Amino acid sequence: MNRSNVSTRFGDIAYVDVGEGPVALFVHGVFLSADLWRNVIGALGHERRCIAVDLPGHGATAVPPTQDVTLPAIADMLAALCDALGIEQVDLVGNDSGGAVAQVFAANHQRRIRTLVLTNCDTHDNIPPPNFKQAVDLAAEGQLAPVVAQMAVDHDLARSDLGLGSGYERPEELSDDVIDSYLGRFRDVEAGREVERFINSIDAPQLLAAEPALKELRAPTLVVWGTADQFFDLSWAYWLRDTIPGVTDVVELDGAKLFFPDERADELVPLLRKHWAAHQ
Repeated sequence: MNRSNVSTRFGDIAYVDVGEGPVALFVHGVFLSADLWRNVIGALGHERRCIAVDLPGHGATAVPPTQDVTLPAIADMLAALCDALGIEQVDLVGNDSGGAVAQVFAANHQRRIRTLVLTNCDTHDNIPPPNFKQAVDLAAEGQLAPVVAQMAVDHDLARSDLGLGSGYERPEELSDDVIDSYLGRFRDVEAGREVERFINSIDAPQLLAAEPALKELRAPTLVVWGTADQFFDLSWAYWLRDTIPGVTDVVELDGAKLFFPDERADELVPLLRKHWAAHQ
């Protein structure tokens, strides 16, 4: 998807901006980019303004050497993006570590939230999840960037369970173009250092600090969860329901894995439409 750029106090932020109307803001997770949402935006771009951001160190958004990339700082970056674009409120949608960012954004910028949708994501103290520990350890040792650089050029490796394949039901169907859209920037090992810093900067206390505000959050919130995710168990969806008073429903997608917003967008889109229509 074509990118625009906007300058903020957090540096230049790359984002996709499609359509007109109420703004839906989409936030992806680690190793991906705004292109995670391409199929969702393709279905919704004619009926609302869809903005998908490239998080720091991902897609076309670089990380200045001194930039803070903790969860609260990234949430503030999203607020700065909204300010720069003249956006007051959003329907916020998050996946994976982008769901953690969305929770902190909702906690710290409640007036900006019209509605919230959380898909499989870091929750409570499950950040990072145990099955992601190897990547976290490699990032801490400075050894992750060369591995990701190899995946960026070896698409079969990227499709494997060592790479993006762990988040897909049918990784063999991932096209080379999609893999390039996610991992292409990491062919440069120095760009991989940015994602190492992203991973090293995020921890459970940052998300736990948002919980008191989440327990007061009454913005209409939909939780959509893939049941076959090896990183984020279904029980976390119900933890969110029991924690956030604004949760209106939990929808289980049988057999779906972490990156179902890409793979099963045709099931997510009607849920988004229904949620938004009920709470505009």
